[in-house]
Amino acid sequence: MRVNTPELLEAAVAALGGTRREGQVRMAQAVTKALESQRHLAVQAGTGTGKSLAYLVPAIRHAMNTDTAVIISTATLALQRQLVERDLPRLADALEPHLDRKPTFAILKGRANYLCRNKMDQPEAPEDILGEEEISGRGRAVKRLHEWAEETETGDRDDLQPGVPDLVWRTVSVTSAECVGAGACPHGPDCFAESAKHRAAAVDVVITNHALLAIDAIHDAEILPPHEVVIVDEAHELDGRITSVSTEEITARAIKMAANRAKALSDAGQLADLADEFNTLMDLETPGRWTDMPEVAKGHLEGLANELRHVRTRIADAPTGEATDDPERNAERKNLANHLGTMAEAVDRILAVFATRDPSAHEDVVWLERNRDDKAILAVAPLSVADMLRDKLFGNQTVVLTSATLALGGRFDAMAAQWGLPSGTYDTLDAGTPFNPAKAGILYTAQHLPAPGRDGLAPETLEEIEELITAAGGRTLGLFSSRRAATQAADALRDKVPGKLYVQGEDTMGALVDKFSADETSCLFGTLTLWQGVDVPGPSCSLVLIDRIPFPRPDNPLMQARTEAANAARRSGFMEVSATHAALLMAQGAGRLLRSVEDKGVVAVLDNRLTTKRYGSFLRRSMPPFWQTTDPDVARGALKRLVAAL
Repeated sequence: MRVNTPELLEAAVAALGGTRREGQVRMAQAVTKALESQRHLAVQAGTGTGKSLAYLVPAIRHAMNTDTAVIISTATLALQRQLVERDLPRLADALEPHLDRKPTFAILKGRANYLCRNKMDQPEAPEDILGEEEISGRGRAVKRLHEWAEETETGDRDDLQPGVPDLVWRTVSVTSAECVGAGACPHGPDCFAESAKHRAAAVDVVITNHALLAIDAIHDAEILPPHEVVIVDEAHELDGRITSVSTEEITARAIKMAANRAKALSDAGQLADLADEFNTLMDLETPGRWTDMPEVAKGHLEGLANELRHVRTRIADAPTGEATDDPERNAERKNLANHLGTMAEAVDRILAVFATRDPSAHEDVVWLERNRDDKAILAVAPLSVADMLRDKLFGNQTVVLTSATLALGGRFDAMAAQWGLPSGTYDTLDAGTPFNPAKAGILYTAQHLPAPGRDGLAPETLEEIEELITAAGGRTLGLFSSRRAATQAADALRDKVPGKLYVQGEDTMGALVDKFSADETSCLFGTLTLWQGVDVPGPSCSLVLIDRIPFPRPDNPLMQARTEAANAARRSGFMEVSATHAALLMAQGAGRLLRSVEDKGVVAVLDNRLTTKRYGSFLRRSMPPFWQTTDPDVARGALKRLVAAL
């Protein structure tokens, strides 16, 4: 292909009605160089850079030059939709006159995101698993799913509007481990997941998510089409998403549901009794990380693993002729056998941690937690995913990682270490932003307030919030570190501040953000969901409030283990784990302020540690380079001038 990246980018920008952005051009050139030189690249591209176009144009060019697919992985559904429904269709039309043919693209998700026709043929879950209200509500939802199955072309859960609860969806979907395979399934020729996979096998650009990327790379699953290049957008979430995919859980509910499925086919053995025993034993244990395992729990888990395997063997032994006489029952048999095997492997993985002399040095971490219903969850997760990514992701293809937030403390080192990027194999670029944060935004730290405590927001802090919101005339996005703090602030201020005050949980997040955006005098309070991805340009968001530095909870078992491991290796566990975690969120939260070149406003941090502690400078360097002050009069005065100018 003779057309180079700058020419293609210029043509695309012109066709889409945009203007030249220097940061976008530099990023596109850097991505092109990375793909051609086969060197990894990390790019920080601030809001307004146009990073999607800056990597899509080189990706399409590379795919068509090499006749191989380029994989683009995202963390959020919102970005996937933006790429597939808006960016790529417009870009393909814009580039077609300059290329040999029109670029093609497809989206590919994990199998559990697609409706499974075989699972829909299976009997309903027994009443001893669900309450009467749950059964009634689920019945209506399942009926709607069956009707939708007859009309949908994709079977993609995200195409179902309105959606259904997770519990309902799980009754009509399977994970990759549970799937019996298209060849053995009676509905194989009509499988929605297989159809999506076939579509993705013949396109230039495949949009997927971090979870599926992990399964494909780490487990050698060959879910994605053959490729040489992976572009990871929202790369600041890569570590968390890979950790989530690699985490396994054991619950009494899961054991009991497997037992009921097994009983319907042949024999559940002692699984139902073991589910009850699991609950009884876990009720005796304190939630938190396990650094040793009680002998009684060890004996129970060993027995559970053995029984899961025994039942699996009996289930897998199908009666002669069932495959042809009752293909649906045979498919359910294979599905359940796979599921029981996966559960047994999870229990084995937990036991393996305590088969070593020093469980704290093991590559996995085990902990006990309780869900909202106070039911026990025994979980196991990797201490770090860096080695996994180094070998399986970065060792097999060229990877470009990008986000608005990568250079923590002004450097890429922390994120590179988290990902396991091999030293000397990658380049970095800060593409900047077309905004001027130092002139458009103020970072105000309320240094005079008392340090945050465990007893909720102090009266002085609530008074400060009221004064700032009043000065801004509403127009406030309140980012709180806990649901309790957000609710406390809302209850205390609802009748004292101008405009309406919306709180996370009162409606869907999309509906709340729309209301907040439409009403310039309103406020929106919420927790970590709001810290990332909320895009409200204009005067509706002139003040971003952050109640405290969002360090991870001190009782988070995985963070505890990672901190201890870093300290044992003579590194700073606090800076490597807690400060890095907080820096990412502070940068993301502060990034909610400036969403267009016309935006102006204040980010107010009500935690004096941002300026009084040594690590505060690291956090501030991770945030956009706003003009900084600790004077409340300056912050309030700036907000009042903004309101007066509207």
